[in-house]
Amino acid sequence: MPAVRKRPAAESDLEELAIYLGHSDPTLADRFVSAAQRTMIFLSRMPRLGAPFLLSNPHLRNLRHHPIQGFPKHIVFYLPTDLGIEVIRVLHGARDLHNLLAGYR
Repeated sequence: MPAVRKRPAAESDLEELAIYLGHSDPTLADRFVSAAQRTMIFLSRMPRLGAPFLLSNPHLRNLRHHPIQGFPKHIVFYLPTDLGIEVIRVLHGARDLHNLLAGYR
């Protein structure tokens, strides 16, 4: 079975987003976390599905992104691996994505 590895920043992103969404509706947080997990598992099976996200950072030259199913403004940023994917960040699309990811290693 393909693997999903999440970097600590991605784990923090998921937790922060769930808390934020849960303030208005606690069930929304649960739905978000479930949708994020399903999306990451789906991507691990087809890691080249997401669109490339071009950055000048050589550590992220193969970075790809894909929206979370049911939460299209929330985006999974990941690197394809031999075993699945490595999730770098999970961010809301309204943020300054290039600056948030430019210096990431």
